[in-house]
Amino acid sequence: MPTTLLAFLGACTLIAASPGPSTVLIIKQSLHSRRSGFLTVLGNETGVFVWGVVAALGLTALLTASEIAYDVMRIVGAVVLVGFGVQALRNARRAKGATQDDGWESTGRTGWAAYRGGLLLNLANPKAAVFAMSFLPQFVPEGAPHLPAMVGLAALWAVYEIGYYGLYVWFVGRLREVLSRAGVRRRLEQVSGGVLLLLGVRMALES
Repeated sequence: MPTTLLAFLGACTLIAASPGPSTVLIIKQSLHSRRSGFLTVLGNETGVFVWGVVAALGLTALLTASEIAYDVMRIVGAVVLVGFGVQALRNARRAKGATQDDGWESTGRTGWAAYRGGLLLNLANPKAAVFAMSFLPQFVPEGAPHLPAMVGLAALWAVYEIGYYGLYVWFVGRLREVLSRAGVRRRLEQVSGGVLLLLGVRMALES
């Protein structure tokens, strides 16, 4: 069991380290405040746990078996990504004429909005569902009850990533003095917005 857990946590580290839409959104929200960034992390990891439970119940197979359902979810995910990208670009435009103090806070989001954004981005991604279905069963110990083991692994996965992405939030917060400069903040918003837009377009065009 300890060996399996170590292998599982190692795999979780590799997954979290791979850049994706969630990473971009977490960093983007952390530019506004640590609170916003951390609540985005919590929202994202709630989605991770939900997909883990769905996979444990065998419901993810319904998504993969239905091409229409998968495509609908893929388009919804693409729209969500494009929406976040447009929002970031709008924030960059607003920051152009803002002062260092009020510009940083005025583009921040409420706690619920940050949490909801992280959750929505994860739940709207059909790849996250399919990945959870293929990833978690590999680490269920032989002879262990399937459902409790899968749910437990999903919970461990989510908690571990909270700690991992929490380091991103902390690091961005440490650089607040530099990042709060209007020009730097605006450029970062533009970059994150552009990346989210491209990821959304790519998801929409995928078959």
